[in-house]
Amino acid sequence: MANSGPVFDRREQYDQIVSGLLDGERVIAVYDAVGVGTGFIGITDLRVILQDKSFVGKKTALVSVPYSKISSVAMVSNKSWAGGFFSTSSIAVTAGTHVHEIDFRGSDKASHVHNVVLWHITR
Repeated sequence: MANSGPVFDRREQYDQIVSGLLDGERVIAVYDAVGVGTGFIGITDLRVILQDKSFVGKKTALVSVPYSKISSVAMVSNKSWAGGFFSTSSIAVTAGTHVHEIDFRGSDKASHVHNVVLWHITR
């Protein structure tokens, strides 16, 4: 995949991902998520990183899922009865028995994450 530099929605989320990178690991994108549970998703050349805000006591965790552990990725867009898209879309990343669902504003971000994950898991 061509690398035109990382893209991100919020600098503080990007900085949080960068602070936990492994030696030589590169960020591809960091996108803000909407809804309950996931605060944002980072995709690197080695893994998917999710901020999980669903822990009891308002605790959060950064969950790393190496591409080698991902068995599938799905993209879901909400279509209206007229065929147009609403303003949100989702992806689901399956690793083992756990499905990580991430909701985005617009379909472009979900499509980008889906395509990057799919490219890495089918290489």
